[in-house]
Amino acid sequence: MKILIIGGTNFIGPPVIRHLTQMEHKVTIFHRGKTTPKLPAGVNEIIGERKNIIQMKEKLQQLSPEVVLDMIAYTEHDVRVLSETLQSIQARLVVVSSMDVYQAYDVLLGKESNVVPVPLTEDSPLRTSLYPFREMPNKPLQAPDDYEKILVEKVVMSNPNLPGTVIRLPMVYGENDPLHRLLPYLERIDDNRPAIVLPESVANWRGSYGYVENVAYAIALVVTNARATNRIYHVADIENKNEAERITQVGKIAHWQGKVVTVPETQLPPEWKLPLNVKQDWLVDSTRIRQELGYKEIVSSDEALQRTINWQRANLPQQPTQFAAPYLLDYAVEDEILGLLV
Repeated sequence: MKILIIGGTNFIGPPVIRHLTQMEHKVTIFHRGKTTPKLPAGVNEIIGERKNIIQMKEKLQQLSPEVVLDMIAYTEHDVRVLSETLQSIQARLVVVSSMDVYQAYDVLLGKESNVVPVPLTEDSPLRTSLYPFREMPNKPLQAPDDYEKILVEKVVMSNPNLPGTVIRLPMVYGENDPLHRLLPYLERIDDNRPAIVLPESVANWRGSYGYVENVAYAIALVVTNARATNRIYHVADIENKNEAERITQVGKIAHWQGKVVTVPETQLPPEWKLPLNVKQDWLVDSTRIRQELGYKEIVSSDEALQRTINWQRANLPQQPTQFAAPYLLDYAVEDEILGLLV
């Protein structure tokens, strides 16, 4: 099968490419050339700007891919231009989307108050407000103001001439994670802290995560399976540990001698504010992709965390991470709380 990937040079893309080439498919990637990933033998590259992809129409027609995987469709404009570029090509368009399309995300952000039951299915209600990052001062991964996966999905799933598939991702962790999701805990572990203090509401919160290698494998299955046509899929770890359980697992694998301590919010400093409504869990049901496409994790939870810990210890970021664990307390406050518990 001939497969064209838009983007695919960072984080999740390289393992997707590796899985596809191991399945003996012919892969071409279209990217800006600003990242130089180590690509498997036989992978072709087309260098160009996404905003100018319409100018590559003739070249892509000559390539005649059977499936196009868009890893970086952030806006409605992105996918409309791509659809126009591919309009004369008999191909299926697979787009990587996000759990942030759901109404539950607005509840988590505090924009709505009615908690949505979980786990979310692919048919759970979507947000009624658009552009979730437009008013954020620090946007995740520098997302554009018009970032909106709901509109991306709508275009993809409504084009009769270009069959579509959507795969909605959870919070992805692993090697090369640009958000360094495990770092705030690993810093405390490697500083030999006696405990990590969690507010009770945070300790009990449950969110869906996915290890990058497993997520990449799921994407490869969706790309190569015609049964996925006109379908929407979740991919997420089958485990749904709460945050206290998850951090405890990280600590055990990292050989930490400390423990996670849970305290009620009444024991926290009065100025402590949580920027999220953690009454809203953010869990998704991944039954559909498991039943329809036979997906299952190819890397266990313990092994995934061990690989991530090894990578993170060897790759500390030069700048502080902005989005990981805003609920953690500084060491002095933690020590004061722990002293009161003795």
